[in-house]
Amino acid sequence: MQPQQNQPVLTVPMAIVIAAAIIGGALLYVFHPIQTAAPTVLNNQNSASSTPASNVSVNLPPITASDHILGNPNADIKIVEYSDPSCPYCKMFQNVMLQIMQTYGSSGKVAWVYREFPLDKPDQNGNILHPNAGVQANAFECAASVGGNAGFWAFEKDWFAKFPDSGADETKTIDNQQITQTAIDTNLNTNDFKNCVANNTFASKIDQ
Repeated sequence: MQPQQNQPVLTVPMAIVIAAAIIGGALLYVFHPIQTAAPTVLNNQNSASSTPASNVSVNLPPITASDHILGNPNADIKIVEYSDPSCPYCKMFQNVMLQIMQTYGSSGKVAWVYREFPLDKPDQNGNILHPNAGVQANAFECAASVGGNAGFWAFEKDWFAKFPDSGADETKTIDNQQITQTAIDTNLNTNDFKNCVANNTFASKIDQ
């Protein structure tokens, strides 16, 4: 028998990063087509080759003080994540970002910018992928309004740590219970938070 050749296998974190990059690129293309030159490729050792991804142009809204930023705002590398609180893949990608920030964020090399992208609007067939995501995204913004940047990131981390993989199928009642419990667990002013959530205060901001 011929011995089987070893095939390169992607590690789970690398697979998640690649999947997130594909999804992120697709979302960006929907709104602003991306002009690219030579892409960076992976060799058999799963490391980037020396081919640079040069002349890449993306029409992305500029990062401002109103963004949710974790880490050094002046970091040379800023990772802008468009995330859906109901998305199980966003939950998976959360662990990757936490590892990146632990490795590079503490030294000020990388900053993490979080932007809401709830998939709670009907598609062309009238189907809604994550019906509760809009309310959840508003809760994220309410956490920032009540607790500042620190309150936002505490809420965001606690949410994804406890949100179940099948959470997109939760009823609104159960979902609202978790929203309130997350606010309690992250020591936000519960009354102010509940009022913000009930009034759907940041719906228009999230849509923008």
